[in-house]
Amino acid sequence: MNPARYVYPFIAGDKSMKSLLGGKGANLAEMARIGLPVPPGFIVTTEVCNLYLEKNEGLWSELKNEILANLKNLEEQTGRSFGGSLPLLISVRSGAVVSMPGMMDTVLNLGLNPETVEALAAEAGNRRFALDCYRRFIQMFSDVVLKVGHQHFENMLTAARKQKQVKTDAELEEADLEKIVKGFLDVVRKETGGEFPSDPLEQLFQAVEAVFASWNTERAKVYRRAHRISDSLGTAVNVQAMVFGNLGEDSGTGVAFTRNPSTGEPKLYGEYLLNAQGEDVVAGIRTPRPLEELKDDMPAIYEQFLQICQVLEKEYREMQDIEFTIEKGKLYMLQTRTGKRTAPAAVRIAVDLEREGLITKDEALLKVDPDQLEQLLHRRIDPNATLEAIASGLPASPGAASGQVVFDADRAQDLAKTGKKVLLVRPETTPDDIHGIIAAQGILTSRGGMTSHAAVVARGMGKPCVCGCEELQIDLGRKTFSIKGMEFAEGVILSIDGSTGRVFQGEVPLIDPDFSPEYFELLSWADKVRCLKVRANADNPEDACRAIEMGAQGVGLCRTEHMFMAADRVPVVQRMILAPNLADREAALAELLPMQQADFKGIFREMAGFPVTVRLLDPPLHEFLPDRDELLIEVYRLRCEGDPDGSLRKKETLLQKINTLSEFNPMLGHRGCRLGLVYPEIYRMQVRAIFQALFDLIGEGLEVEKLLPEIMIPLVGHRTEIVTMKKLVDDTAAAVFAEQGKKIEYLVGTMIELPRACLVAGQLAEVAAFFSFGTNDLTQTTLGYSRDDSEGKFLPFYLQSKILNVNPFVEFDREGVGRLVKLAVDEGREVRNNLKVGVCGEHGGDPSSIEFFNRIGLDYVSCSPYRLPIARLAAARAVLGG
Repeated sequence: MNPARYVYPFIAGDKSMKSLLGGKGANLAEMARIGLPVPPGFIVTTEVCNLYLEKNEGLWSELKNEILANLKNLEEQTGRSFGGSLPLLISVRSGAVVSMPGMMDTVLNLGLNPETVEALAAEAGNRRFALDCYRRFIQMFSDVVLKVGHQHFENMLTAARKQKQVKTDAELEEADLEKIVKGFLDVVRKETGGEFPSDPLEQLFQAVEAVFASWNTERAKVYRRAHRISDSLGTAVNVQAMVFGNLGEDSGTGVAFTRNPSTGEPKLYGEYLLNAQGEDVVAGIRTPRPLEELKDDMPAIYEQFLQICQVLEKEYREMQDIEFTIEKGKLYMLQTRTGKRTAPAAVRIAVDLEREGLITKDEALLKVDPDQLEQLLHRRIDPNATLEAIASGLPASPGAASGQVVFDADRAQDLAKTGKKVLLVRPETTPDDIHGIIAAQGILTSRGGMTSHAAVVARGMGKPCVCGCEELQIDLGRKTFSIKGMEFAEGVILSIDGSTGRVFQGEVPLIDPDFSPEYFELLSWADKVRCLKVRANADNPEDACRAIEMGAQGVGLCRTEHMFMAADRVPVVQRMILAPNLADREAALAELLPMQQADFKGIFREMAGFPVTVRLLDPPLHEFLPDRDELLIEVYRLRCEGDPDGSLRKKETLLQKINTLSEFNPMLGHRGCRLGLVYPEIYRMQVRAIFQALFDLIGEGLEVEKLLPEIMIPLVGHRTEIVTMKKLVDDTAAAVFAEQGKKIEYLVGTMIELPRACLVAGQLAEVAAFFSFGTNDLTQTTLGYSRDDSEGKFLPFYLQSKILNVNPFVEFDREGVGRLVKLAVDEGREVRNNLKVGVCGEHGGDPSSIEFFNRIGLDYVSCSPYRLPIARLAAARAVLGG
């Protein structure tokens, strides 16, 4: 169904129309509505983009006619003619609903041809300016629309600067630009086999199509996947009358943030260039000047700009990212949008806006993306380390990173897939480098400023970044770089400090992060709002201690098998597994008991006053034995070469036991409660260790009321399994209580990991006091996916082909697994109305999944200690609808 209207002039829109007009268009309309100096224009809607991509037949006549009608209105508003003797030049820019900086395409100075360039020169009295606009237009249009690689034009510009012995394009003279324009047109002719289009209307329609097509470029898709942006939103196209920052020293262009996007400091932050157009600032081609210097160059303009920034912050009640141009001493606003920021900045800005009375506490919570908080946990360079920087640039995005230098985004992605840590080093980044930026530990560029593409994207992703490191001389052809005369090859290890801009050779010592007062204040607001409790997955006292620091309200999963993995315990565990009879097995278990008891004691001490859910042994026993293939090779070698130390018989026995225990599908094999049923002595030892640890703590003076054990039986699918296992726990507890002459309150529950367990949840709830959903395994058993196999084989294809929208091991599958979980919760609580229900899989730390768990009424989520802040904020936002 075709929309009733394809095109909206700025004056017909406002900021509420973002889904239709895109973010950029809606904000341009809003600025025009409130009387700010905005060049006039119109917007082709996101609905048109989706229709265009669906039809795949080009622009249709009704759409073209509506564009032409709005173009005529624009000519009347400006008193200019598109393609005429008083030429109207326009910009054609993308504008997605959700900001995607640099990911889609823009064309400036559209409408120029050999005739209009001379008319522009005559009007301006400045032919150099007109030729500069023309060469920019040819370069952008050729890159965006004609798909001629921008390197052809950059190489020609570099050669021209070198020949004239100047550093910037602004220093090139009229005669130089005339040669460059001719050379650019020759490049187009050679690369495309045709002439550069001279008809302004043809240029306009081709540019509109190119912007629509840029919605589906690989870089845009990668960005949307990384930021979980829907592919169905589409982009608007903004057509706007050009204003010129390259008319001389009384003109310029810049980008500004109303607050510091790295720290959140409430101070104007940005950069500008005189005698330049907008792409010069953001593309990193010239290193711009700090915005504060505009106060000296153009004091009246600077004061006007300050006032406009204050107006926009109050209008949007949010930190703004603003693009502006100054044409012959007059200020124009070209864009405002919510500014990308680091996690520390996001937290400070949200709290400061609340303190300033612009927003409420609830609104402040909705200003901070929970996933961003993970950036706060980034390590930084140890300030006590004695280090000598080999170079320095601009501190574009905070945090520290080390990695081997790579110059190419594809190579960065390939090496990262093999587990290597890489540092992406480029003269400047472009939107096509997005996959390399995602893969890299950090980014280092030799050109560009604090608002360049690399800086903006890195800040949005929480990646450390140093930009404009001019001491860095990169030779992409030879894959080398030099600093102060020292030459380095690709692959060398560098470290960067995105907070100071320093660059170091080799790896550097890092320390854990610290947290600002605003961080603690924001999370305290979240804790007052959320309904879900937030627990931690913790397998040792150190994890439990860190969890408390991060705000945990208990342990939701203590995996006892991790306690068996310590080097001093593995031999005892193996002796227990290989025991030929019950007596020998119990002897080995007796050795393990005090080890487990000490671990439990440390965890319960750290978690005094909070519940601790201990999962009894879950994985199959063969996981604690040596690798079968390695042992087979060793046995074969001893048989062939002799057995000097007499170890062959022992290794043959071990190999035989491994063969006996090995399974075709161990995930669905002899594990979980099945182990406890066949070898009850293992579970009996673990339960005894738990209660003896608790009595040790009571003996040391800890109040019994602060000890809240919850014993969890894994992989239950039948009522008889939980009945048998609960009896084992109760009998063992009773024996310890009899020895101590005291009792301790405790709960016995089950981990729900099987579809059958969800379907018979009512039966299980007759016995179990709590359910904890192990969503990792429940996802595997419900979808029939082996996580280890699927993520390395077909899942990437499924995601790319849109068979799945998200990885179900990262974001919870609501339609399938979620339906089972809700069924289990509802049926379980019908039988036991005080049934405690939580989640202990990795989904417990995923914001989208947490929203679902809150909606179906779970009591808690449990996640790794470092995701606790994320879970706390996400749980609050789930209540607020964020």
